[in-house]
Amino acid sequence: MKKFDKYFKAIGFLEGLYNLPLGKDYLSDHKNPEIYLRRMNYLLELLGRPERGLKYIHITGTSGKGSVASAVHLGLVKAGKKAGLFTSPFVTTSIEKIKVGEKYIAPDELAKIVEELKPIIDKAFREGPDGGPSYFEIFTAIAFLYFKKTKCEWAVLEVGMGGRYDSTNVIQKTLITAITNINYDHTHILGKTLSRIARDKAGIIKRGSQFFTTEARPALLDIFREECQKTGSKFNLVPAVAKDYLLTNAALVRAILGATGIQNKFVAAGIKESRLPCRFEIVQKKPLVVLDGAHNESKMESTVENLEKLKYRKLFLVLAAAENKDIDSILKVIAPKADYALATRFEIKERKCRNPFTLAEQIKKYKKIPVEVYLDPWQALSKAFKLAKPEDLILATGSFFLTGELRQKWYPEEWILERRESF
Repeated sequence: MKKFDKYFKAIGFLEGLYNLPLGKDYLSDHKNPEIYLRRMNYLLELLGRPERGLKYIHITGTSGKGSVASAVHLGLVKAGKKAGLFTSPFVTTSIEKIKVGEKYIAPDELAKIVEELKPIIDKAFREGPDGGPSYFEIFTAIAFLYFKKTKCEWAVLEVGMGGRYDSTNVIQKTLITAITNINYDHTHILGKTLSRIARDKAGIIKRGSQFFTTEARPALLDIFREECQKTGSKFNLVPAVAKDYLLTNAALVRAILGATGIQNKFVAAGIKESRLPCRFEIVQKKPLVVLDGAHNESKMESTVENLEKLKYRKLFLVLAAAENKDIDSILKVIAPKADYALATRFEIKERKCRNPFTLAEQIKKYKKIPVEVYLDPWQALSKAFKLAKPEDLILATGSFFLTGELRQKWYPEEWILERRESF
């Protein structure tokens, strides 16, 4: 038996649940979204409510929520707290979603929890009034079970999507809630206006919590203040640093950890040492190669801002996108910066990918540059390497599914599973 067989079988089981005609999924069916929280509560009842008893920090927003959650978690760990972290999506392998201390959950530990969960999942599918739980709901439950098993005192949760109806919002009591910012993303589910998106994300604000945000627009701040008044929560505005996403995120991390009483030296260490894969990650030089999972307008603006800090001659763009993304809002930001583009796709089966041939035509609308199409993302990357000179830059972006796949050239999945870390 190969070393990680149990793990791969467990993940295969969870991902295979997508093929069941039973039940609904928040990503694909958003009518009556309250059923998803009811369904999550039903699953947790069967498990004996493992989520209870922790001190929660709950973070959402359109951009930066993963980076903020990661830095907040590391600050707690540096201060000697037993703290868990749940983020999404994973980049290369599923253990990246769950961390306690500075290590991901062990592959065999995750497999063991899945094995223990199977009879409960069967029961939920058989008897649950709202159908069986989704892949993401089960993964959220695995995180809660692992945090309980490892006797965590704190848990930092990054919302999967939105806020109000996300499976992480099943927690009843939160010490701190935060919204990084509001922009257009997942509009087919969260709403087509910024105010509707803001109201959905404001659903994580819990009674008696401290709330923090770096959002600056008055109309959206009014929505947050209204929710804070309703829930008796304390509203805290953290001023954004103009056009600097890194400094703005750092200011939010300092405010959140400051509210927990963590000493400044641990806060600074959390901010300085926190790293996430495929968030403007430089994986090699000569040529420079950057992996960035930016998949909406505000994330891509941050990517371009970071590009401007680097020195390079030509930019070779390797791009794929999910079918449901507003591709024009992404392309208008990044395409004008490129000298050559390679349109491709990601290979994950669970999400629909934008047709790379269509994507190539759309790129040309924003800049008349050479564009090639490859259905195999590895061939697209290989061609970029053939074209790029040592002083050039290759940027793979548009989707975590794409960048996480290509990241294996530098960090194979088994390397991450062995070390339980990404770097």
